[in-house]
Amino acid sequence: MLGELGIGCNPGIQRHMRNTLFDEKIDGTIHLAIGAGIPGVGGQNKSAVHWDMVKDLRPGGQLYADGELVQENGEWRI
Repeated sequence: MLGELGIGCNPGIQRHMRNTLFDEKIDGTIHLAIGAGIPGVGGQNKSAVHWDMVKDLRPGGQLYADGELVQENGEWRI
C-alpha cells in the first residue's frame, strides 16, 4: 500500500547524500513510500515497513498534475 508520496522542492540540496531524509527533498525528485503512512499528516496504513524510494526526474523526467505538465527535467513550468 502507498504510505507516502512527495515532490522534492529543496534547491539547496545539490547531490544525493545517501540519506533518504535529505535525498527525498532534492529539487527535481519525487519519492514514494510503501507501507506505513505517517499518522501526523493523516496516514492510516499500519505496517512494520515504511520503505522510501526516490526517483530523480532531472535527466529527462516529466511531472504532470491534472493533465498539465508542471515539471520537466527537474525544472518547474508553472
